[in-house]
Amino acid sequence: MKILNKKSISVLLLAGLMLASCDENLDTVPISEGVAQNSYQTGDQLEAALTGVYESFQGNDYYVWDHVLFSDVRSDNNYAGGDNAQIFQLDAINVEPTNDRIYNAWSAIYNAILKANIVIEQAPNVQRLLTEERREQIIGEAYFLRSYHYFTLARLFGGVPLILESTKSGDPSVVRVFRATEEETYAQIIADLKLAAEKLPNDYGTDSSVNKARATKGAAYALLAKAYAQQPMPEWGQVVNYADLVINSPAGYQLLGSYADLFDGAHYNNSESIIEIQYLGGNEGSWAPQMHLPPSKSGDTWRKFVTPSHDLVDAYDAEGDVVRKDANILFEDAPWADEYWGNAVGSSIPFNYKWKNAMGWASSDHVYLLRLADIILLKAEALNNQGQSGAAADLVDQIRLRANIGVLAANVRASQDLMKTAILNERRLELAQEAHRWDDLVRNNVAVQTMNAVDDVDLRTGNSVNYNMQDYEIFLPIPQRELNRNPNLVQTTGYN
Repeated sequence: MKILNKKSISVLLLAGLMLASCDENLDTVPISEGVAQNSYQTGDQLEAALTGVYESFQGNDYYVWDHVLFSDVRSDNNYAGGDNAQIFQLDAINVEPTNDRIYNAWSAIYNAILKANIVIEQAPNVQRLLTEERREQIIGEAYFLRSYHYFTLARLFGGVPLILESTKSGDPSVVRVFRATEEETYAQIIADLKLAAEKLPNDYGTDSSVNKARATKGAAYALLAKAYAQQPMPEWGQVVNYADLVINSPAGYQLLGSYADLFDGAHYNNSESIIEIQYLGGNEGSWAPQMHLPPSKSGDTWRKFVTPSHDLVDAYDAEGDVVRKDANILFEDAPWADEYWGNAVGSSIPFNYKWKNAMGWASSDHVYLLRLADIILLKAEALNNQGQSGAAADLVDQIRLRANIGVLAANVRASQDLMKTAILNERRLELAQEAHRWDDLVRNNVAVQTMNAVDDVDLRTGNSVNYNMQDYEIFLPIPQRELNRNPNLVQTTGYN
């Protein structure tokens, strides 16, 4: 059973969701009460609606590819390539409110939230061909999905408008929603996740392609740990609590013995995975790997849109981390000049290699939304912030030993400050190109100093790159098109 197979979405659902998408923005055309009430009468129809919410991960450019741009390219992990000026804005940390990639992410993610709202509202009304147990699970899944999307928005923009119902009126007083604070946004995320965790099962049976495709208690607990850590005032005790619920889950999450197996294309839906996007290849495939793999793997010779940075490669080398470097990065002679790695055609440059199968823009490589190593390292971070550096080090060592780089030194284990740096570095080496680096820098209050300390040189000019990052650039600007459409929205201070 492939939960995210678009072919399973009924024609009836598509008709309803075309109305629900409402031009993918906040100023929407209302869904009539008649359509909303009449479209969902049976369990099958509600299941199809839920499938449509999951499908948002596949159909949304942010989760396909832009999550790498907004986190790894915007940070010290990757350079922008290709020829897209808007991607170069992200790389330079000089993002304008008119950047279409920002607007596309905002509107597509809100479209996914609106789909989840419809399921939450309609599930209690469906009486035919639906058990009460399954109804509760569906509601839990929808709450999880809504919270995941709001978590994405909060990480990108800070406080955002909270839209918690489907649109039923075109009245500007209804659809022009004010921007919530960052604190209010995280409070809603956490509230949704707690509701989800109450309703969700540990698993849906023995089929891993179902258990890793759908929200479970483990997924809700993992996202709760991340939300409590990422909110403006982290609650480290709650991070430890929810991380432990994942680590000790009856679902039996375990680290894979081999780091490389996580990304070789043959071991998806594994014991380390908590939830992942289920690309099937063909018309159910992902175009993202084609964007970054080298010519020998992609079958084309155009310049790729993302390449690893000197800083990232140096970080692997400094740690002697051959296992993860080889799994994540592939050096190859490029048929173009690269301004950071070799200002001449044929220079050897690194390529992102975490997704390994381009398959002609239709890859079956999955994307991990949540996996256990992230949660283990997050628990270590929480313990260290509580003054338990030794216990934190024990967790980090689990991840290091898998990568064959040995345990942390005694002086690091004994120092809270050194452990903070070690955990941040370990997360970088473990999670590169999985869209965590920017959030990690922000959460540790080192984003500005890290980016302004990067020592990159543009080989075309010989000049150092000066990011000149400011505090307000921790968040992206609210899209100008949304500000124009909704006068109740307020731009982030600094972008005005």
